[in-house]
Amino acid sequence: MITVELIEKYGAIKKSFDKNDLIFEEGNLPLSYYQIVSGEIKMSNYNDDGREFIQGIFYSGQSFGEPPLFLNQKYPANAIAVENAVIFILPKKNFMKLLEENPKVSIKIIENLAQRLYYKSVMAAEISTQEPEHRVLKLIDHGIVYFNFQKDKNGFLINFTRQQIGDLTGLRVETVIRTIKALEKKGELKIINRKVYR
Repeated sequence: MITVELIEKYGAIKKSFDKNDLIFEEGNLPLSYYQIVSGEIKMSNYNDDGREFIQGIFYSGQSFGEPPLFLNQKYPANAIAVENAVIFILPKKNFMKLLEENPKVSIKIIENLAQRLYYKSVMAAEISTQEPEHRVLKLIDHGIVYFNFQKDKNGFLINFTRQQIGDLTGLRVETVIRTIKALEKKGELKIINRKVYR
């Protein structure tokens, strides 16, 4: 997203987080821009029944949590390290100055936010109207494009756990497991050593 040289020039610091560490909490006001150097981050919250809903999963090179930062609104979800992670943290004031002085970076940020908004719109329609098989394939196909899943001789390795697929599509993990097996029988997915490929 923003180059290392540029983000450091504007005063970003690198911070390490352990797996399951909270990066920011739902309900807090945003103070900084976050960009992942390494690791995986999820933004999620819980419904009244205590069920987790994942708003998004973010990987190396991606940023997260910008909409509330631009709107000066409280975070609608928690950001948690899915695995050990290193993140650039840039104070809001410095981030805004960086955008003002670097229009090409501003365009990239807008494109990134538009991509996320598009994904949310597509998935909202999927969750409300489509069958589990369709939801799972839509999520996986979006992941291949947006998350740059790696391709090898078996196809694209899908880096979502069954639980994450459930949390991203509004399905129970048991339904996800049955759905993936059904899609394998139809030749839409492959399961090799418990890993899912498209």
